[in-house]
Amino acid sequence: MKILIVEDEPVSRRLLEATLLRWNYDVVTTTDGTEAWEVLQKPEAPSLVISDWMMPDMDGLELCHRIRESEKLGYTYLVMLTTKGRKEDVIKGLEAGADDYLTKPFDHEELRCRVKIGERIINLERKILQLANTDSLTGSLTRRAFMEKIEIEVERAIREDRPLSLVITDLDHFKNVNDRYGHQTGDLVLQKFAEQLCTLSRQYDFVGRYGGEEFAICFPGVDDPSVISIAERMRKQVADLRVVIMADSSCSIQITASFGAATLQREGKETLTSLIARADDALYKAKRKGRNRVCLAND
Repeated sequence: MKILIVEDEPVSRRLLEATLLRWNYDVVTTTDGTEAWEVLQKPEAPSLVISDWMMPDMDGLELCHRIRESEKLGYTYLVMLTTKGRKEDVIKGLEAGADDYLTKPFDHEELRCRVKIGERIINLERKILQLANTDSLTGSLTRRAFMEKIEIEVERAIREDRPLSLVITDLDHFKNVNDRYGHQTGDLVLQKFAEQLCTLSRQYDFVGRYGGEEFAICFPGVDDPSVISIAERMRKQVADLRVVIMADSSCSIQITASFGAATLQREGKETLTSLIARADDALYKAKRKGRNRVCLAND
């Protein structure tokens, strides 16, 4: 787990850093609240902060207020570390939003226990979020979680002037599967379909269940020619798939899917809504042309 140290006093900062490194934590150090706030705005920001109270520029109390007022996804657990040990100071720090409080000089074992408490709370929140963001049938992202994630990726692609592509795919004639073989077999088909999409996705791509038998895949850093190639591999892999019918293990069915792809138009700072609409149009173009094919959105 990554921990952010906010401490302006060099000796205390190095001591705290050395202690946490010895306990195998990933440590980021800053010298005041302003620098710490900048670190916390980054995508892979630490979830646990150990901050001094008295610092130049922005103190620990102001940093705490900012963290609690921000709308950043994921909880930030904050331990206030200071020489202020009076009861009224403790109350003031907790009212500002601090989760825990340690007075200097800190006891190493007490610090270790406090950090472990914070780690347990952060891990619990991550598990709860994972359950809330995961489609229970297919294991892919829920539509809400997918939309939140792709919105961040689109903003990053525009900011860094990098390509990004979106594919929306839909199983062909899926209603016939449910009507003929039952919803249990239909659920198995959806699971196998999602499996194939994930198999050909890279570690930093992500798949979401967009609705019913429709899925969306985001490909950061991928342009027009590459996304067509990836989508075509996905299409072939799905078409080669044989799903064993649950009611009769001696029989299997073949499925196909149609794919619509769109690449973000960075020059005009295209919106996410427009990108999705173009990918959706490309999907319906693939359906109109006979299904089981990949179509790229027109610019």
